[in-house]
Amino acid sequence: MTTLNDLITPACLLDSEKFKRNCERMRAVAEAEQLVLRPHVKTLKSLQAAEYYAPVSGPVTVSTLAEASAFAAAGYTDILYAVGLTPNKFSQLAALQRLAPDFTVIADSQAAVAALVSFASQLDVPVAVMLEVDVDDHRAGLLPDSSELIDCARVLNNSANIRFRGIMTHAGASYDCDTKAAQQAMAVQECQGIAAAAERLSEAGINCEIVSAGSTPTALAGVEHTGITELRAGVYATFDCVMAGLGVCSTDEIALSVLTAVIGHQRDKNWVIVDAGWMALSRDQGTALHNVDCGYGLVCDEQGQLLDGWYVCSTNQEHGIIRHRDNIEPPENLFGYGNLLRILPIHACATAAQYQQYYVINSACEVETIWSRVNGW
Repeated sequence: MTTLNDLITPACLLDSEKFKRNCERMRAVAEAEQLVLRPHVKTLKSLQAAEYYAPVSGPVTVSTLAEASAFAAAGYTDILYAVGLTPNKFSQLAALQRLAPDFTVIADSQAAVAALVSFASQLDVPVAVMLEVDVDDHRAGLLPDSSELIDCARVLNNSANIRFRGIMTHAGASYDCDTKAAQQAMAVQECQGIAAAAERLSEAGINCEIVSAGSTPTALAGVEHTGITELRAGVYATFDCVMAGLGVCSTDEIALSVLTAVIGHQRDKNWVIVDAGWMALSRDQGTALHNVDCGYGLVCDEQGQLLDGWYVCSTNQEHGIIRHRDNIEPPENLFGYGNLLRILPIHACATAAQYQQYYVINSACEVETIWSRVNGW
């Protein structure tokens, strides 16, 4: 059996048991509320990983057309591309439709709708479209009470080669909710906003097959998700330091880590230098505004046990610098030259994107298998 000592660092590790527990946690929420679960596969972008939390028999969400193509080729038929589709990508629609009959795109403006309707006339079968709704003034989407929402839906609903499936939203502002009460309030706001949009469309004679909402913090907020038909989330499968900082998970539940080796020291500064820089960890500093700033990642020993107070304070392309929050001297037994360490990611999606494969490990830190990843756009 391959061990961590056999791997070339930096390497991306996925703890199999933690991963499976995380997947089950979200599945239990959806089942308890009798909601369809449409996992977002953008964190791991792995067909092997998806077998556990997004089986081929169910719907998925993707963030790139490369993901859509890979999952469609693997037999997935209901795929939501949850990024606004631009005209330079229209040419890929026909091939995706042939593989995945329910491949669905989104729009959030009259300009986008008009462009889609114009292009759809060239397709052999109707293109499935959903409208994105803005429930938190965070990013993209049409406002639930806007006339533009009704106008866009009416155009889609009345167009010959368009299949209007419904509406979706993502409460990205939940990533700024640092208490359970705030996350619960945002979850309620998210559902109420999208449900209100669906009700307005119904009153206008436009049916929504799907009313979709979700983010990991709102999906796991512990409130009933009233008014929606399906729940979407993604990073829950691995979690990360951002989710731990918000209290959505504990650091012990983070399933993804980067294996790195000690390559040197700056002893006068109490620095440990490792071979995982921003090319291995990413530049994401999503905990910078949290009560505890985790820098570029929290440090664990080779077995994955958190080393309290130690974190990656800065990075260069191939070098990471580890220090203690109290600037104490690094103990040689933990940080000696050549020692292996593991770094918990700030943002799992960004860290995972640095790799082409994952080493799936068991509780004994043995590599059980290797899962590949879909990269590119």
